[in-house]
Amino acid sequence: MLPTLRQLQYLKLLAEHASFSRAAEAAHVSQPALSAGVQELEKILGAPVVERTRGNVQLTAVGMEAVRRAEDVLARTEDLVEAARNAGRPLSGRFRLGIIPTVAPFLLPATLPALKEAYPALRLFIREDLTPRLVAGLKAGQLDAAVIALPYDAPGIAHAHIGDDEILAAAPVGHPLAAEGAVQAGSLRAEDLILLEDGHCLRDQALAAFEIEAPKGDDVFAATSLHTLIQMVGSGLGVSFLPQMAVRAGLADNPAVVIRHISPRKTAGGGSGPAPSREIVVAWRSGSSRAAEAQLLAEAMRQD
Repeated sequence: MLPTLRQLQYLKLLAEHASFSRAAEAAHVSQPALSAGVQELEKILGAPVVERTRGNVQLTAVGMEAVRRAEDVLARTEDLVEAARNAGRPLSGRFRLGIIPTVAPFLLPATLPALKEAYPALRLFIREDLTPRLVAGLKAGQLDAAVIALPYDAPGIAHAHIGDDEILAAAPVGHPLAAEGAVQAGSLRAEDLILLEDGHCLRDQALAAFEIEAPKGDDVFAATSLHTLIQMVGSGLGVSFLPQMAVRAGLADNPAVVIRHISPRKTAGGGSGPAPSREIVVAWRSGSSRAAEAQLLAEAMRQD
């Protein structure tokens, strides 16, 4: 006998809510019904999946592995249902799209109107979040696709190119790095930087591009958004990095801030490499039945 999709769903909800009552509420069933389903799953697997103690529900090792596999099974099943409903009608019906905060306010206003016009039956649900949580959402089947920035190590995730986004330096007026000409990569020091808080891929990509070790310690200012970051630069508190799409959208239109290109690093052969940049892509779970639609989405959002 094999587990049913309903039993796997019960286990997944139990893992998410750590409570039989809350999991039952999320599943729209009674608590006894959910508990019976989990018990039946344990009989099928031949091992307990949860440890039941008063006021606490904790998954066993078997339960955690079962949840991991159940997420993939349930995600693929949802893909199947959605694909069957929209057969022959690409980008129609519900489509759950994640997008990182350093792209969302600059890419979406420029691309969504044309996307809605081209695909009027599309019902787009957008979730803005950091890359690690978006990738986890893709793998768990909570998202159909996500707009993220590369490089980012994400096994099991495929992607389609939208565009390249140059990383620029932002310095206060009067700062040595605000002088005419491109900023030399070697002139950037960790102690001079104001960065986005840890978890933003732009932070890691910019630091990696210049081989700068991330500053450590509570005395380092970490902004929660690009808007906050540019205000701090304008106040003379340090130098930072901005994506070119944000600059084009007017984020750096501040008389106290100067934007400069950054000189490419020299290659091993003595020539110049490309300017530091990130690649904006639409990503999806490898094997997803909505891969073709994610590729269409990338084409519709592609930046020339």
